[in-house]
Amino acid sequence: MKSPSLDFLYQNELPQHAPAIIQLHEDAFGPGRFTRAAFLVRKDTPHTSDLSFVAHDNGLLVGSVRLTLVRIGEVGVQLLGPLAVSRNYASLGIGRQLMFLAMEAAIHTSETHVMLVGDLEYYAPFGFRRTDIGSIRFPAAVDPSRILIAMVGPDGATTPAGDVKMVQ
Repeated sequence: MKSPSLDFLYQNELPQHAPAIIQLHEDAFGPGRFTRAAFLVRKDTPHTSDLSFVAHDNGLLVGSVRLTLVRIGEVGVQLLGPLAVSRNYASLGIGRQLMFLAMEAAIHTSETHVMLVGDLEYYAPFGFRRTDIGSIRFPAAVDPSRILIAMVGPDGATTPAGDVKMVQ
């Protein structure tokens, strides 16, 4: 493999990126991704293209992040994920830049929160914190300590609570 460029191109996800993103997700998460709670919520809900981003290195797609509108109870929130970076490009700041772009885009939506299932240590710098155990319930098993939420809107002082479901 050639040495990666540190001059990556970031852009909104386009329909033609779909095959490369599917392959990136398969490489990063394997077949087990289809049973994860966040996947089950997203599977029948299209992600929001203008809130989803990719990273390229000389035309090769090397990273992706998506936001998908879901509901917690009756409140709309953006569900972040998956965030994936090619193993050959790990630790080069691509994931952080994709997160920055997604969170900046989320600020300009009508939703007041972004939620994800992940590691607090990685996501805390982006404003994420743990939720109260049991306050947000996914349709499949998930470690409640990994349910994280960040406020992105001015009216987001109250954290949504309830069942997570796709937007109909």
